Amino acid sequence: MTRKTFLSFHYKNDHWRVSQVKQMGVIEEQPLLSANKWEEVENKGEAAIKEWINDHLKGKSCLIVLIGAKTAGRKWVKYEIQQAWDAGKGVLGVYVHNLKDSDSKQSEKGANPFDTFKVGQEPMTKYAKTYDPPYSTSTNVYDYIKENLADWVEKAIELRG
Repeated sequence: MTRKTFLSFHYKNDHWRVSQVKQMGVIEEQPLLSANKWEEVENKGEAAIKEWINDHLKGKSCLIVLIGAKTAGRKWVKYEIQQAWDAGKGVLGVYVHNLKDSDSKQSEKGANPFDTFKVGQEPMTKYAKTYDPPYSTSTNVYDYIKENLADWVEKAIELRG
């Protein structure tokens, strides 16, 4: 069964990498907005952004944070993590910095976006696992993510039990 997921990421830096993950076809996710469409939502203000996120989180069983160099510090990524967690969804992270972008460049590995969250007195990292493909070649990273993503989603949902 293909799980419905929500992809959280830093649009400007990682849109191309995220598109690669979407093309794998192993999960079902929200539509990705073009830069122009995202700008339209942004121009309507914070309430409109929250509404778009909340509407697209509905009916999803898992949030996947696709982690690039600057993902962890993004305001809306933090919001998406908190909303998904509070709604009882599975939450996980996948490092995508070694996937090439549209200029055939890789990026630096970013911080774990779950490090700043607590679940009660415990770090969220106990419940929200991150996966860092053990390869530096983009094609190997792609294959590794494709082979494992569906299982990682299932594990994240099981952790939320």
